[in-house]
Amino acid sequence: MPWIVGVSGASGTPYAAAVLRALLAAGESVDLVVSRASRLTLLDETGISFRDAHWRDDLREWLARGADGKPGTFDVDLGGEGGDDRVRYWAAGDLAAGPSSGSYATKGMLIVPASTACVAGVALGLSKDLLQRAASVTLKERRPLVVAVRETPLNGQTLRHLVALDEAGASVVPASPAFYAGATHIQDLVDFVAGRVLDAAGVGHGLYRRWKGEIGGGSRPPA
Repeated sequence: MPWIVGVSGASGTPYAAAVLRALLAAGESVDLVVSRASRLTLLDETGISFRDAHWRDDLREWLARGADGKPGTFDVDLGGEGGDDRVRYWAAGDLAAGPSSGSYATKGMLIVPASTACVAGVALGLSKDLLQRAASVTLKERRPLVVAVRETPLNGQTLRHLVALDEAGASVVPASPAFYAGATHIQDLVDFVAGRVLDAAGVGHGLYRRWKGEIGGGSRPPA
């Protein structure tokens, strides 16, 4: 069964790329939903125009790019002879897509990054596009839903929406990097947030150095 990964329009497309790379590295299958707003953010942050008809090529280029924008930083294997066996792409406007139904089996859903508009839509059950509908289905089916909200500051309305998601069973993971893991590059900070998203979903990874109760441990070379 796949994990659904929803990418909304908030700034933070490198977080989504890191999560997708780690899921594939862990041998997981992915159902990908890229919202219309997120395409503008992706274009602004990476220069990549994400197209439905050429999603595989655009996804490969996106995932190969580092958080600093450098192309070709990562080797990307989407799996399968045609490159699509482990990643299935669904257009955000396709409300007849598999993830729109509870009978479509998935392991759960990760929304990364999650905009405040996306948070509101999921909390209120609006289902205005496939991303929101898939999240509503994930909640009603009692599957894991991880929402990596990326906004600051947060107003009272958004905070109430986040509480509603928590009460509905979602895990709210703010895109807030920590510094105890010995980060030396922007990619390390991105990977920490991506790792915490995967931790909430129960997916194994090696994206960051975990706290082991040793002061200053993050500044020492890995054993």
